[in-house]
Amino acid sequence: GGSRLDAIATHWGLIRDAHASGRPGEVVAARRALTLRYARAVRQYVGGLVQSQADADELAQEVVVRLMKGDFSVADQARGRFRDLLKTAVRNMVRNYWARTNRRRPADVELDHLPGATPDADAEPAWDAAWQANVLEHTWEALKEYERTHPGSHLYTVLRMRADYPDWTSEQLAKKLCDRLGGSIRADACRQILRRARLRFAQYLIDEIKIGLADTSPDRITEELAEIGLLQ
Repeated sequence: GGSRLDAIATHWGLIRDAHASGRPGEVVAARRALTLRYARAVRQYVGGLVQSQADADELAQEVVVRLMKGDFSVADQARGRFRDLLKTAVRNMVRNYWARTNRRRPADVELDHLPGATPDADAEPAWDAAWQANVLEHTWEALKEYERTHPGSHLYTVLRMRADYPDWTSEQLAKKLCDRLGGSIRADACRQILRRARLRFAQYLIDEIKIGLADTSPDRITEELAEIGLLQ
């Protein structure tokens, strides 16, 4: 089937819809979805650059307002990844904040010398970490929603248990699942649920990666997963 993400017909569908004209209702909904999707990554990144948490909140909120207003209408899949455009916008706002407030930069933060300061430089680790957390959050939420809409699947529950207890045997996981859900679940059945959960999680992860890419070929998706530390 298609992607489970509402309002995303293709990998750049949400971004296009957020800046489309002539469809006010769809535009507002898409901008809201875009904001919810990226707000946490923006706040995490800004918090690492700006010492004052109150100011970091304000700057992150400014980005959110820009997303809601449609200020990223220049987003064009031919120009590359949306996350790079968004990162550049956030960095410029931080620079303006430092200039406007005459604040001293933290001793270990100098934007012009960070990796990723130029378009062809390597990606910046802090931004990639924030983006990784964002991707994983939405992937887990998608799996949780699948379990909610498919009673008895237990995919989210079992995979979450495996993530929380990585050293447990299948027997221990099966017992924990029985304790939580009641009934009787054998270890081999638990292993099958875990296998299905991993496959669906991987598909949702790929769906999430596709959203901001112009080129969604397998090689490009693999490259993107590697860049944000999720290939394994």
